[in-house]
Amino acid sequence: MDSFPATARDASLVLIVDDVPDNLAMLHDALDAAGYMVLVATNGEAALARAAQARPDIVLLDALMPGMDGFEVARRLKADAGTAQIPIVFMTGLTETEHLIAALAAGGVDYVTKPIKPAEVLARMGVHLGTARRARAQQQQALQARSALDAFGHASLTVRIADGRVLWQTPLARELLRRHLGIDGPRPALPAEITAWMQRQQPTLAQQPEPPRWTLDPGDPPGQGTLVLRLHPPSPEAEESGPGELLLVMREESDLAARETLRQGFGITGKEAEVLYWLAQGKINRDIAEIVGSSPATVKKHLERIYAKLGVETRTAAAAMAMARLPG
Repeated sequence: MDSFPATARDASLVLIVDDVPDNLAMLHDALDAAGYMVLVATNGEAALARAAQARPDIVLLDALMPGMDGFEVARRLKADAGTAQIPIVFMTGLTETEHLIAALAAGGVDYVTKPIKPAEVLARMGVHLGTARRARAQQQQALQARSALDAFGHASLTVRIADGRVLWQTPLARELLRRHLGIDGPRPALPAEITAWMQRQQPTLAQQPEPPRWTLDPGDPPGQGTLVLRLHPPSPEAEESGPGELLLVMREESDLAARETLRQGFGITGKEAEVLYWLAQGKINRDIAEIVGSSPATVKKHLERIYAKLGVETRTAAAAMAMARLPG
């Protein structure tokens, strides 16, 4: 028992579930002496309540108890998102292969057979507590890395491939979904066309040299920016915890920088740069007028001045020069 670091023991809370008081007392004393914090429960209902409230680091669970047995307790713990990640070690007097398989199928990571040997329990607990800590650390690092994208104007979200349901999203992602797609909430569903695109890309995603890109037309009001979605495979940790999910990274690409490039590059006014930008996007005069908030006649006058400054005679030539000036 002395081989376990005290700092690791002190940070760990153990829930023991057993309907036999002598078993509880023996394990409680052994774990307490080893430096663990201990909670006990004598039935399934109490175990679920204590686990939900205290969120222990590990559960030692008796397989056979009156009323709700350990298998059902484990299934309910794994079905609850708040307790699903807690490792469960079954304690059982059943040694038949089918019973041991049932324990693992219910969500157990390991089992010890009765009569209980405290040294064996401590050794197995140490292994699974270490694994759980590393998994939590990896998940936390992944969460911090994804959230940090917000600071650079990138928003990320995890999406279920089967139905396009958003399972996790950063604050910026939620804002962009609301503003560009009109959807909101903690677990919204993406539009059907985006879900279908994800499903088409998923089989070959790992082999593609660049993340697939989906571009949404600028929203309302015109010119607010274009929403670009890039599809990424999940990290190894995410794949283990949630197969069938993909990572979407979104960015709102504004036309302001492009318009400034045209203004400086050709020595034209800001309004002329705006008109030239939309001309290069293939817009006709009527559409440009609606976007920039003027009349088609005014747009025509802007274009005449643009042609003169660029030394061209047609909108096609002006658009070609603009596209050549813009990066990408």
